[in-house]
Amino acid sequence: MHFITGKSVPRRTFIRGAGATLALPLLDAMLPAGRVYGASKVEGATRLICIEEVHGLPGCNEWGVEQHLFAPSTVGRDYELLPDNVLKSLEPWRDRLTIVSNTDVRMAEPVDPGEIGGDHFRSSAVFLTQSHPKQTQGSDLYCGTSLDQLHAQRFGQETVLPSLQLSIESTNKGGGCDYNYSCSYMDSISWSSPTTPLPMIRNPRTAFDLLFGAGGSARERAVRRRTQRSILDWVAAEVGRMKRDLGVVDRRRVDQYLENIREIERRIDMVEVRNIGGEPRELPGAPPGVPDSFSEHMRLLSDIQVLAFQADITRVVALKTGRDASNRTFPESGSDRAFHPSSHHGDKEEGILEFNKICQYRVSQMAYFLGRLEETFDGDSSLLDQSMIIWGSPMGDANLHNHRRCPLLVMGGANGQLEGGAHMKAPDGTPMANVFTSLLHKLGHEDLDGFGDSDGVFSI
Repeated sequence: MHFITGKSVPRRTFIRGAGATLALPLLDAMLPAGRVYGASKVEGATRLICIEEVHGLPGCNEWGVEQHLFAPSTVGRDYELLPDNVLKSLEPWRDRLTIVSNTDVRMAEPVDPGEIGGDHFRSSAVFLTQSHPKQTQGSDLYCGTSLDQLHAQRFGQETVLPSLQLSIESTNKGGGCDYNYSCSYMDSISWSSPTTPLPMIRNPRTAFDLLFGAGGSARERAVRRRTQRSILDWVAAEVGRMKRDLGVVDRRRVDQYLENIREIERRIDMVEVRNIGGEPRELPGAPPGVPDSFSEHMRLLSDIQVLAFQADITRVVALKTGRDASNRTFPESGSDRAFHPSSHHGDKEEGILEFNKICQYRVSQMAYFLGRLEETFDGDSSLLDQSMIIWGSPMGDANLHNHRRCPLLVMGGANGQLEGGAHMKAPDGTPMANVFTSLLHKLGHEDLDGFGDSDGVFSI
């Protein structure tokens, strides 16, 4: 591989070894002589990350609204996040946040008596589709095409992975769930068509191997792990040859990128060793590569996403941070109550604040992700400036299983399409799909007249 001054090398340059494929970050050598980074922006280059939070938020019931546990008391730019607000930990990125309150996800509501009570079993499928799922336990699934997949189908085809689907909790229950709903509706937030939910990856090792082709077969991967060899060992010779033709700045970029890869490998190895060591696990049924700690798991998946964006392996990610009706506990939150039972707080102030404690902890995990995106540059701007991050829930007040006043947060700069720094309250009865329609327009889908059950746009 040779880099010649004055000529550009394709952004899609890969280093290949025995069963490993290493994509590279953006380098000076990939730009024609005299070309600046800013001029390399292409249509569809905005990274899109969609994150679902199940069970809504305590700030979406009547008392929580009065206490401003999610929506601030004022709209516009001069809002205040009180100490108990679940977004308080994200305040350092205030200028990259847009809080959207008072939108509804009515497609998650029951439409006939037989669907009453099944909210937990259809909500996740509704979040990014804003479409009502067909009640079935068979293979005749039907919902809608999700927002992330609309973007991937139009702008993700030139990347190695059109999209990446990640999850924190198990999504492989299969078969039928309660209230006559297929578990497929609970298992995925990404739908490539109204009949096709996409599988989500829980194990960081699986996600890492997918991004870097670490071992062309299960046998090759097993050999690499037994010998404790990094994927970088399989491509070391080719990396060395490549670096001889790079400038000083590019060599530093490559070295830092490779160090980040090796560090993630090391952390995954440590998790696996710890989890097969014989000590009792907090998540006894989880694969060895899945951390018992929610924070550790979220950070690993955050770093994997950053690597994927940095090397332009994918530009679209969907992340499901939990499973509806989960009884998981979060010791690091300071609460010993299980997640789902705590969401049914009976409208008692003490119970609402206990649930809020768990939610504050869960939301705070995004601070690490925002920080990593902010410090990682692709060309002349950070990944945070180039990304649109949609975080929200299809449920509002989990105590009532309602889908009104659902929480929504939009983060990042989206390559200049998002201003941030404001709280926007939608008029009563506004579908969340109106906001999604506006966001799709900002992502380059101006030809879309609507999305899901939208009846207009709510521009942010």
